[in-house]
Amino acid sequence: MPNLTISPEIYKLFPHFKLGIVQYDHIVVGDSPQMLRGRFELFQENTKLEFESKSPSDDAAIKEWRSIVKQCGADPSKYRHSAEALLRRVKKGNSIHTVNSAVDLTNLFSLQYKIPFGIYDLEKITGPITLKIGTENEKYEALNGRVYNMANKFVLCDQNSAFGSPFVDSNRTMVTKETKKALHIIYICPSMKREEAQQLVGAVAEMFFQLHGGNVNVQLL
Repeated sequence: MPNLTISPEIYKLFPHFKLGIVQYDHIVVGDSPQMLRGRFELFQENTKLEFESKSPSDDAAIKEWRSIVKQCGADPSKYRHSAEALLRRVKKGNSIHTVNSAVDLTNLFSLQYKIPFGIYDLEKITGPITLKIGTENEKYEALNGRVYNMANKFVLCDQNSAFGSPFVDSNRTMVTKETKKALHIIYICPSMKREEAQQLVGAVAEMFFQLHGGNVNVQLL
């Protein structure tokens, strides 16, 4: 497993904070198979119906992560975590575009569990990883091409620079069809019981493995 530590300042704010970590080796990433595309489309349709008459912020998990964002010092209405952003997109009737099997499945997980996920190419990460609350000095070019400032937000850093967060991930560590080693980061709701969190992380790892093969290593911090 990668050497990943969580900053004490996070535990000070959120004593029951939990982070799911799954390492995948020797995987095969490609276009999403019809099975995954069909499941993802159906889930988006069902989610749109579910939230037709209510706001995404009414959902318990979405609400809890909005509270976390606020306690870190950021505006949750301006900086929406990735699960809420996906949910609001689906609610508006805007389908989520397919990228590749690893990214599409990760987006499905995020919609399903209503919590932020990140997936990264491990071979593009150097040295130990730290999850911390970012400063003005931490920024990166995000997947949408914009430079994202990580001040007062959760951010993942390796020995080179920041590369990921519960909001949007960087171009530097994105997963492509050439990725053979990947890292899933699962931002568990602090209120979730540890046994339930372990089951969630295990279910994610198993489904990813069924689609991509390889070896899997699971950890819950």
